[in-house]
Amino acid sequence: MTDRARANTGRLVWATATVALLLGCASHETAQREPPNPDPFEPVNRVIYKVNDFGDRYVARPVARAYRKGTPSAFRAGASNFLDNLRYPITIVNDFLQGKIRQGGADFARFALNSTVGLLGLFDPAKDMGLEKNDEDFGQTLAVWGVPEGPYLMVPVFGPYTVTSAAGAIADTQISPMVQIPEDGAATALWAWYLVDARYNLLGIDREVRKAFDPYIFIRDSYLQNRRYKIYDGQVPEEELLPDDGQDDEAP
Repeated sequence: MTDRARANTGRLVWATATVALLLGCASHETAQREPPNPDPFEPVNRVIYKVNDFGDRYVARPVARAYRKGTPSAFRAGASNFLDNLRYPITIVNDFLQGKIRQGGADFARFALNSTVGLLGLFDPAKDMGLEKNDEDFGQTLAVWGVPEGPYLMVPVFGPYTVTSAAGAIADTQISPMVQIPEDGAATALWAWYLVDARYNLLGIDREVRKAFDPYIFIRDSYLQNRRYKIYDGQVPEEELLPDDGQDDEAP
């Protein structure tokens, strides 16, 4: 990314965050409540989903499966650890933005330990020391500040988001060390590796998606449930649950 492009993106991030904050002046409890219809753009989202699914079937998924078949499991585990650690500053920054000072300190210690003793994150000695991995992003931070999630969006290539999580993803990208790498072949290769690893880590849910009566609804509801879980740190209020959230399967 050039300096000019990075500057323009930075201005866009702060403009988006400012508008979001102005829209989020309502109380946190009110702001978090989902609208009656979280997917008002469903017809357009479905078209984009079909295009994304076509690309996934014939490009992304075959590449991810080839990656799984052609590399040792130890290599894939180390690669995932390395890429997770490289992006971990995103979690650390958002810890502090959300007021989670103790968690932020622990996450900083985790990042420092894995980046040194863990050989740039290839290994995870922090976990053995009780420093568990957390997952915070700027979309969650905006929600903590009282900004509503907004409508569900299916973004070309990148998949499901809400308006707030999409704005947060733009801001998070600027925090990631991956953006600071000079634009050359190595940077391109690193981003490609990251995307392949991300798709590889989703191979386990492919069967569930394919056997769903409506894969689009399955993905949408799973994503929205996961966002609620992250925003509320697993303690989702009853009024925020989707119809299928928190309901245990009952024996017939």
